[in-house]
Amino acid sequence: MKTTQTLGLGGGCHWCTEAVFQQLNGVSNVRQGYIKSESPIDSWSEAILLDIDPAMITLEKILDVHLATHASTVAHQRRSEYRSAVYVMNDAQMEQVKMVMSSLSRKRNKNYITQILPFADFKASRESIQDYYRTRPDAPFCVKYIEPKLEIVRNFEQHNYPK
Repeated sequence: MKTTQTLGLGGGCHWCTEAVFQQLNGVSNVRQGYIKSESPIDSWSEAILLDIDPAMITLEKILDVHLATHASTVAHQRRSEYRSAVYVMNDAQMEQVKMVMSSLSRKRNKNYITQILPFADFKASRESIQDYYRTRPDAPFCVKYIEPKLEIVRNFEQHNYPK
């Protein structure tokens, strides 16, 4: 029997985040849309839900890729809509994510602004923009914004980037 964990990630535009995590072995069923968290922030933002097979990919690698492929260290004007976040499903996952985030912050010597928030609800994006990168890889948005993020993912996959 296969055991998967569900995790939500907000990392700017959900088209970009979706494309990044569709590339990783051990990640399945990437769902693009909007996530609402519970208190302290109970508003919607662009995000993805993904299922992770912990036998194939670690939470550390998931979070390392996530932090490396979006603005996880700087604030910007549209931060509430394009929140840098990890949405957790339960208290145990919350503690695990906090430990990994703290470790990555020390390891990378970075101060992440990424919030760890309790998941409340998910709304899928409309069908016409699902699998945005896969269905339009040559679109100007994809070339300009998604391709550079996928290059980072390729480095993770090929070189266990960065150590």
